[in-house]
Amino acid sequence: MAAAAEQSAEHFRGQARLPGFAAPRRYDLRLAPDLAACAFAGSVAVDLDVAAPTRFLVLNAAELDVAPGGVGFAPRGSGQVLQPVEVTNVPEDEILIICFNEVLPLGEGTLTIAFQGTLNDKMHGFYRSVYELNGEKKNMAVTQFEPADARRCFPCWDEPAFKAVFKITLEVPSETVALSNMPVIEEKVNGPTKTVYFQESPIMSTYLVAVIVGIFDYVEDFTTDGTRVRVYTQVGKSAQGKFALEVALKTLVLFKEYFAVPYPLPKMDMIAIPDFASGAMENYGLVTYRETALLFDEKHSAAANKQRVAVVVAHELAHQWFGNLVTMEWWTHLWLNEGFATWVSYLAADQFFPEWNVWTQFLEESTTGFKLDALAGSHPIEVDINHVDEIDEIFDAISYRKGASVIRMLQSYLGAEVFQKSLAAYIKRFAYSNAKTEDLWAALEEGSGEPVRTLMHSWTKQQGYPVVSVKLKDGKLQLEQTQFLSSGSTGVGQWVVPVTLCCCSYSRQEKFLFDGKQEDFDLSGLMECQKKDNFWIKLNVNQTSFYRVSYDEELASRLRYAIETNKLSAADRYGVLDDAYALCMAGKQKLVSLLHLIAAYKDETEYTVLAHVITTSLNIAEMMAVAAPEELGSLKKFLIDFLEPFAQKLGWDAKSGEGHLNALLRGTLLTALAELGHEATINEAVRRFNVFLEDRETPLLPPDVRKAAYVALMQTVNKSNKTGYESLLKIYRETDLSQEKVRVLGSLASCPDPVIVREALDFILSPEVRNQDAIFLLRGVCSGAHEVAWQWLKENWDYILGAYSGTLLTYFVNITVSPLATDEKGDEAEEFFKSRTKASIARTVKQSIERVRINAQWVKSIKGEADLGNVIRALAHKQ
Repeated sequence: MAAAAEQSAEHFRGQARLPGFAAPRRYDLRLAPDLAACAFAGSVAVDLDVAAPTRFLVLNAAELDVAPGGVGFAPRGSGQVLQPVEVTNVPEDEILIICFNEVLPLGEGTLTIAFQGTLNDKMHGFYRSVYELNGEKKNMAVTQFEPADARRCFPCWDEPAFKAVFKITLEVPSETVALSNMPVIEEKVNGPTKTVYFQESPIMSTYLVAVIVGIFDYVEDFTTDGTRVRVYTQVGKSAQGKFALEVALKTLVLFKEYFAVPYPLPKMDMIAIPDFASGAMENYGLVTYRETALLFDEKHSAAANKQRVAVVVAHELAHQWFGNLVTMEWWTHLWLNEGFATWVSYLAADQFFPEWNVWTQFLEESTTGFKLDALAGSHPIEVDINHVDEIDEIFDAISYRKGASVIRMLQSYLGAEVFQKSLAAYIKRFAYSNAKTEDLWAALEEGSGEPVRTLMHSWTKQQGYPVVSVKLKDGKLQLEQTQFLSSGSTGVGQWVVPVTLCCCSYSRQEKFLFDGKQEDFDLSGLMECQKKDNFWIKLNVNQTSFYRVSYDEELASRLRYAIETNKLSAADRYGVLDDAYALCMAGKQKLVSLLHLIAAYKDETEYTVLAHVITTSLNIAEMMAVAAPEELGSLKKFLIDFLEPFAQKLGWDAKSGEGHLNALLRGTLLTALAELGHEATINEAVRRFNVFLEDRETPLLPPDVRKAAYVALMQTVNKSNKTGYESLLKIYRETDLSQEKVRVLGSLASCPDPVIVREALDFILSPEVRNQDAIFLLRGVCSGAHEVAWQWLKENWDYILGAYSGTLLTYFVNITVSPLATDEKGDEAEEFFKSRTKASIARTVKQSIERVRINAQWVKSIKGEADLGNVIRALAHKQ
């Protein structure tokens, strides 16, 4: 380290991490936002430890004006302030290099910096969000610092491992509410402004610091051990915060017990922000949310909204321990935060709402992880991050969904009690500091006596996952593992697979670790079972592990029979279909056999399973439209005939006392029938919608079926009859409930007429749609209009690139490019992005184009199935 004294400023450019010769211990931060001028001024005094001789201090700063005269360093006890000879701002590395004439004395000192910045409109750093108060538009000031945007608010050591305490003081307009991580200790009003002083925080990372200034209402309550919890909302919306408040109170108590460590702060504030890029952010003691993820309106929110609020609140509060108290050492270990919080949010939801069957619904999270991780362009759970631009893209289905799935797999393998106790030990050991993936494995290994490191390395250090192929021969089960890729290619990965299997019933299960390429498993202990006519074998019991299974034809047909006769658990019925669909897409199984399997679900009773049958069916219809448009009519008839009995049984109106899952299923079913063009559904939807248009309180169109009615209505719209489209825009403009706006946006582009789809896409770019909400309209583009959306993206790319950033920008690419299904479009996308890609979207562009190639390959494979048309017609006739 001694060499730091002789280095030049050039040495610090282009580095992945900040140098370690100085580390912050405490920040005294003062900020004065000007809400009208959209600007802020500030000053920070950072108590440092200088650990090695250096003439330089190097820290992060971006988009801030730092006047060289406003920078000084005072070594502790020296009574002097050293002025720098040079202050260099390096925008491409987002660093500030402060150079002094002499080598700084070792030990403690205080660095002071005065700075100014803009309250931007990009939803990161210190930004502005627009809200209405008494009909007047106003700005609030909000922070969003994860992953690396604290540097856009104040100069700091903006890496998770540089933990420090924070003393925050705000100068704000007198009439506003000022919030930060800690409670207010004093307010001094001075005419039109006031100074608000906050308690000093415990040690924490910069990305968790939060500051919010605006005019809000709130609801509050206290946990059983006295922690004050508030939900802040826009004025007039506080009643919509009550459900989230109830969930938060229970969650804080549950996690205190689960982690065996009390919630570390004196208060917990949660606040709904009108403009918010992600779903929510776990700032220590001041969690920020999109309105749709925090607010619940008893009259106008759907069951799906209620569940989202519960799961997101539990996810963010889990971070107060797993992430905030114990923090990942570097972004390579992001999955420790996100995978864990995703998994434990389901644990909490299951505890509070057992009737929701959330662990079956969790399989949808696994499927999203499976889909991304079956691409050659995926990445390992532990991913090297060499530049700040690369961080945003790993907030993806690998870190969250695959991360959560492998944690569930490990918990299932070690047992719930051992897992919990080991976790509590890990939290205690690393509280107020940083940890790596290895540290968690060590704690779990210690607590369980199992070789956790060996088991888990294959799941976190390499990308992908295996498909285990199963054959039954001479009373032996022959297993073989290969890496599964959606392209149908064979990867080189090999895993330690925790295999579980049951035979004919769940009463007897076998489990073992499969770490070779091939293995024979002796079934002699299960011989009795094999002699039965209704014999079946299911691997990966209840889908607790992250691998796929490919059965030989005999075993697959027996499983189909087990589904028809309701012998399998809901999770296993889901898994059999999910694996079959993935294998079909990869060209490892014929579409006709997948359609036969779908027909076996005609008596399905579980929401998550039937919802997955519906998603799978609509995806098949989308590919058929490209591969065999002449057979699309027969396929739609088969699917409508399959779904109609379910819809008739449920009806449009909720039965008294029916459960949450029926409410979810009703909306999913009716939306699918509308998308398939089912006339009776469309007519009934339009009838109910027309009543709703005149009377928004009518019981004829409750929130759970509104999206279905809006999609159905859009099936009746075309360029010469736009009434339905205009009616939906009227609802959009008149509602102030974000969830209602999102329902409308998700329906506007579901129209079969490309002219209307184009008009809906243009609406995204109008000032009427908040940037955060563009994704919902994009996702709703009808299956026949993906090429229209692609053309639109190309024409508007320069504008989109300027107006959107981070994750929002990756959504535009992923959602628009991925559904294309011909090699010609793949070539076009490759050509288009060749000169237009940048580091922050490079991974997404590559993955999206790979998906186009996979779709194109699947289309070719479907075209090659000679008997497909006959099978579809036979199935349609049989229904």
